[in-house]
Amino acid sequence: MMKRNAKICALIAFSISLITTLTAQEKIAITIYNQNLALVYEQRELSIPSGLNAISFPEVAAQIDPTSVQISVLNDPATCLIREQNYEYDLVNSDKIFNKFLEKEIAFSTKSSGEIKGILLSAGGGDFVLRNTDGSLLVLSKSDILATSFPSLPDGLKARPTLVWLAQNSGSVRRTVEVSYLTRGIQWHAEYVGVLDEKDANLKLNGWVSIDNQSGANYKDAKLKLVAGDVNLVDERRQPVFKGRTEALAMVADAPQFEEKSFFEYHLYTLQRPATLQENQIKQITFFPESKTQVQKEFVYEAQKDQRSVNVQVVFKNAKEAGLGMPLPEGKVRIYKSDSDGSQIFVGEDRISHTPKDEEIRLTIGKAFDIVGERQQLRDEALGRRAREQEFEIKLRNHKDDDVTVKVIERFYGDWEIRSASQQPVSKTAEKAEWQVRLPKNGETTLQFTVRLRW
Repeated sequence: MMKRNAKICALIAFSISLITTLTAQEKIAITIYNQNLALVYEQRELSIPSGLNAISFPEVAAQIDPTSVQISVLNDPATCLIREQNYEYDLVNSDKIFNKFLEKEIAFSTKSSGEIKGILLSAGGGDFVLRNTDGSLLVLSKSDILATSFPSLPDGLKARPTLVWLAQNSGSVRRTVEVSYLTRGIQWHAEYVGVLDEKDANLKLNGWVSIDNQSGANYKDAKLKLVAGDVNLVDERRQPVFKGRTEALAMVADAPQFEEKSFFEYHLYTLQRPATLQENQIKQITFFPESKTQVQKEFVYEAQKDQRSVNVQVVFKNAKEAGLGMPLPEGKVRIYKSDSDGSQIFVGEDRISHTPKDEEIRLTIGKAFDIVGERQQLRDEALGRRAREQEFEIKLRNHKDDDVTVKVIERFYGDWEIRSASQQPVSKTAEKAEWQVRLPKNGETTLQFTVRLRW
């Protein structure tokens, strides 16, 4: 009876053969998010023999989330059922190989004694312990080893992370499967370059997409989609991002390479051609062709943030009639200006958040050298337990040879009211008041106001 059971077990074990799918990726698409996350979709043609077979699916991302894997058999799925899924990531290295060969024969090439064979008993520390054929023991120093010869790769070790499915096939051998999974280690961000004209009235703007692939896989001729917006992730753990080699594509494009559309509550950008993402590569792709838009240069003084400095801001509207008009993903904007000799000078940079069409964009690119602010509190009087009145004086000095206008911003808490002012604010919200203060060339202007606060 025991012999019969042993034969049956051997027959079952023999019938579950491991089929390695080394076929090329038939179709591949990758959707990349801003949050160090990507969704990989693959379609492959596989040969799955009849019966119960272990199907090996190599060349997946090293940072795959194995719990996110989905597999579907597209042709006659009722006759090919997936019974089990395994993610095997016990990857090859020398320590693991030595551990797998404990109590097995191994051959060393040494500096002192040529080739030495024996049964490996220990591979820890700085020595190897071998048992000779006569039962004696030999201790070899690792510093004496030139090379080690193994008869084969031990079972269970993989050169790359691999998905393995247990498939029960009762139909056609030729199968088309669809596989998708989430992986970390790949992300994208937008970057913008703007060039101001001589009068600071117009801005030439173009955008780039930078994709950083540290996922541990290559994606050849993939359909590339980018999602702008923050998806909610449970127990998110951000992975470190390392710099790889950079591949820059054409500097100028006649037409947008990405097609944009709203998708759920995000924006989706689809590249209109296949793209190959190599492992450890940063790829840059032009996002939209150069656009020209009108801008305003503003001087802004907000003493509650900086008592002395006046910020320089470039303001424009992301509108079609202004030369733009597409949703702009968050990213860094670098601003340059052409000098009289034609060379470009970097004048500052800022970041924009995800910006829908028809919204204003305000970039703080530096601090004005020739405009200085000074703020002083002249009076602070308590009006009972829940109110007080304060008086302020703001002096603005202009050392330029031209008249300028400075926007002054003051922020308040609670219920507030401007009781008096040397110049009335041009706008007020629940949290702040704004003044437009005119400064003569090489001159000074003083703004005084009194505010009553209640809480």
